[in-house]
Amino acid sequence: MNIGEIAKRSGVSRSTVSYALSGKRPVSEETRRRIQAVIDELGYRPNAVAKALKEGRTHTIGLVIPPAGRRLTDMQLGFVASVVDAAARADLDVLLSPSGGEHDRSFERVVGSRRVDGVVVMEIRLEDDRVTRLRETGLPFVGIGRTARPEEMSWVDIDYETLISRCVHHLADLGHRRIALVNRSAELVAAGYGPGHRAQAGFARAVAERGLESVQTCCADDAQSGMSCVERLLAEHPGLTAVATINEAAVPGMYHALAQAGLSVPRDFSIAGVAAQDWAENLHPPLTAADVPADELGAQAVEMLIQLIADPATPHRHVLVAPPISLRGTTAPARSHDPLH
Repeated sequence: MNIGEIAKRSGVSRSTVSYALSGKRPVSEETRRRIQAVIDELGYRPNAVAKALKEGRTHTIGLVIPPAGRRLTDMQLGFVASVVDAAARADLDVLLSPSGGEHDRSFERVVGSRRVDGVVVMEIRLEDDRVTRLRETGLPFVGIGRTARPEEMSWVDIDYETLISRCVHHLADLGHRRIALVNRSAELVAAGYGPGHRAQAGFARAVAERGLESVQTCCADDAQSGMSCVERLLAEHPGLTAVATINEAAVPGMYHALAQAGLSVPRDFSIAGVAAQDWAENLHPPLTAADVPADELGAQAVEMLIQLIADPATPHRHVLVAPPISLRGTTAPARSHDPLH
């Protein structure tokens, strides 16, 4: 049964029925009652769009992802999948919108046209124009990540500072005395990418606490860059015996560079990091890492967003997780030939 049949039986136009359902324009009480009587008689149920219009809702949330030209890492894909799954369980659609550079028009269309009821934003910078814009619009939003002013928004995040610090302490406990941090790309870190800066802080603190020799470097999110990065580290720092990293996509290249140099993981060289669990487990050897619970965090972000949509006055909520390091196949005691060991 459709709106046309209801209009015919009610003796009104289709647009009048539509206005009665959506509340977009006033309809006389007598006409509204007549339409409602036909609806009740026919057992008509307004479709989802009509229901959403009546409630002033789209039943769609936006998910703002990194630029479309960049390949998403397994961890990022995990967050996307978890947000989509959690939204589906809540009977919500998800509109994906890339952001950054030429994609900013897409972001502006999403937030400016009210095509969505709320937004989940990924890859938050310490100073993030997207967060500023969302706060200006009043559109409910939740970050996967947080700015330098975490109190200004609701967010879920991984405690990269604590996790990289734990990685360093684990490697130091195994006798490693020269350790490198392999971060995300120089462009991301220069742009104020939160995890990159927090990893640097945790690394610097831990190596100072343990009195270690250290080096920090940035690396693009791909295997080729990981290979080049480790080749350079080995050439410039011959006493290096371990790496801590938040760059999971570069790890296979690191493995390759070490093998090319005749170094066995973990007998000659150890690697520990922060990564998606499936990714870490399926590497050869499996990566010793703090496993990021992307499915859990994505679901929590959607739950927070639904609460904000229902009640915009809901106080900001913050979820910071620091999962334990899962010991796998990439860390072992430092070789005794290390002169500082």
